Parts: sequence; structure tokens; C-alpha cells
Amino acid sequence: MSESATLRMSKKARALRAKGLDVISLSLGEPDFDTPQHIKDAAVKALAEGYTKYTPVSGLQEYVASIQEKFARDNDLHFEKNQIVVSNGAKQSIANVCLSILDQGDEVIIITPYWVSYFEIVKFAGGTPIKLAAPIEQDFKVSPEQLNEAINHKTKAIIFSSPCNPTGSVYTREELEGLAEVISSYENLIVIADEIYEYINFTGQHASIGAIESMKDRTATINGMSKGFSMTGWRLGYMGAPAWLAAACTKVQGQFTSGAASFSQKAGAIALSTDLSPSYEMREAFLKRRDIVIDLLKEIPGLKVNHPTGAFYLFPDVSSYFGKSNGTVIIDNSEDFAELILENAHVALVAGSAFGDDNCVRISYAASEETLREAIKRIANCLKNFK
Repeated sequence: MSESATLRMSKKARALRAKGLDVISLSLGEPDFDTPQHIKDAAVKALAEGYTKYTPVSGLQEYVASIQEKFARDNDLHFEKNQIVVSNGAKQSIANVCLSILDQGDEVIIITPYWVSYFEIVKFAGGTPIKLAAPIEQDFKVSPEQLNEAINHKTKAIIFSSPCNPTGSVYTREELEGLAEVISSYENLIVIADEIYEYINFTGQHASIGAIESMKDRTATINGMSKGFSMTGWRLGYMGAPAWLAAACTKVQGQFTSGAASFSQKAGAIALSTDLSPSYEMREAFLKRRDIVIDLLKEIPGLKVNHPTGAFYLFPDVSSYFGKSNGTVIIDNSEDFAELILENAHVALVAGSAFGDDNCVRISYAASEETLREAIKRIANCLKNFK
């Protein structure tokens, strides 16, 4: 299993900071906002009331009920409580599904670019990851024709995120219906739909593939609290899935970690069922930052930038710099590019190779506007010396 590239770059950035260098980190997928106060208050209240003990593996009933209501309200997904499993982060939910359904040699189509851990989780569970790539010209979104060509008798599952990490691309309902039409013709094919960035969606409407009639009994919808509620450290993820798969995931999780933290779940229930305005305010701030960074990146010669409609990432194509040199360093790939920017500009990015696309780098704009302007200025100054 390979080390997470995003965590590795963050570690390098911290090491340079420890040497006294002013490093700007745009490498981690973590909102820079604090958890909303009413959610923190709910955790404090839960602790005061003694919610410090083990929880049921699949989740506290209060939190499960709030998830059930959220799925129905926001996603047109209608699950019974036994179809919902709460985990220690959405990452564990994905791992639970893969460990539950994959046998040695089963293939999993990973729509590429992909979040770094999909590939390693599939490998760890005994499956074979199959990359299905879409270029920046397609907004990094695969077509039904591409998907149909990739499926074979070994294909057990398909995994993708929308809004996407690392590209910020968002699949529309119509686009998902096109993919669903292909998938529904293959028996026993499971879709793992990662919707962790649902609340950071600039299109005005989120679409869930699991809400499409033909997908209801074959989709595991993954979500969590980290991104939309800025609750990364609370470690709360959840999934809704067919009952047989939810039961299998509960069994797997019961042997690995058991249930998520009790007071976190009490706070999670409040987050999902009460005031969502802090989440919407964060979304608007991210939208403003996105536009600032896009405008600044477009001023750098050679960078190819699309217009993502969700999450808080940009995934520019930097391949025009491959083969160029400043007289000392030659850039051959995205890892060289990211290393150069870290060492020379003191800005931490993540190489696109970690996400399955070596032409690009991932930039997280989960930072202040002032920080983002300074970071892009440094990148531009560094690159102007490459011919």
C-alpha cells in the first residue's frame, strides 16, 4: 500500500516550516473554517450528559435518524434505518464496502482523476483498480460510451466522487442517468458514490445516482461531516446502501473499530437536523475564492484551467512545462512540478499522478483570499524562469 500523497506533501510542508521557512500549504482537503458553534455546543452538552461510552457499531439511533431524514430531504434517497451505517469518517465507509464485496481479482472501475485513497483501498481489499480517465476537455467527466467499453465480466464495482476530489467537477442528473443506463444492464454491479462534498456545490442542485430508480438497489451512497460542516477532526462518515450490504459493512466495522465516538454522533445529529446556514456561508466563500484563483492561474502562461462547479479544488493541466528548465532544474512530470513549487516557491501542492493524471496538480483553495493571492503570485514568479 502506498502512502497518501496528500498527507506526504503536508508532512514535507511541515518539515520546511520547522526550518523557519514561510510555507503556504494548499495540499490538504480541509476547510479552514472552524466547526460551527452550535455543533460544538452540542458535543459539549453530550459530554456533560455522559455520552462517553461505546456506541452501536452502525451508529446511535438519534444520529441514524437524522441521516435518514437528510437523505430523504436532500437526495431523494429513502433508506430504512438498517440500511445506514455510521463510520469513523467517510474513508472508512468506502473501505467497509470494498472489504465487504471484493474477492481477489475482482475489478473496480475508478473514474479518473480520483481521490488518492480509492486506488489503495481497492488494492488492500483484494481488488484490481481499473482507471477510467476523462481529460480536462471533458471537464474530467466520463461518458456513458467510455464506461460501457470499460466494463467486463470481472467488473464488480464502480467508484467516483461528485463533487469530485481532485477536480471539483460535478455530474448533473442527466449525466448520471446516462451512466446509470449503462450500469443497469450489468447484473450485480455495485456503484460506490462518494458525495462528501455535497454541500460545496455551486450549481444550485446536487444529484445522487442512487436516487435513479435503476440504481436504488445497487448503490452505496457515501457521505460525512468533514467537508460541508468543517468537522474533519470529528471523524464522522456515513453510508446508505442495500440492507445486505449495510449488514456486511457493519460486520466488517465491528471487527476493525466498532462504532464512532458517541459525543461526535450527538453533535452530528444536531448538524444535520438544524441550522445549515453556516454550511451555505462556507460554500459562498469557497465560490468567491475559486473565482479569484481561476483568474490568477489564467494569467500564468501555459497553464490550462477548467471551471469546476464544486468542492474546493482546482486541477490545472501543467504539462506545457514538462521538458522546460530554469537552467538548474528540469520539469519532467507532475511530481517534479509539485516538488519545484514547494522547494522554490514554498507553496505545497499535490502532484496529479497521485490522482491518476500526471498532467495536472491539485490546488486546494481552502485558505484565505490573501493567502491564495500570495501563493499564486509565488507560483507565477517561480515559473516565469522556465523556458
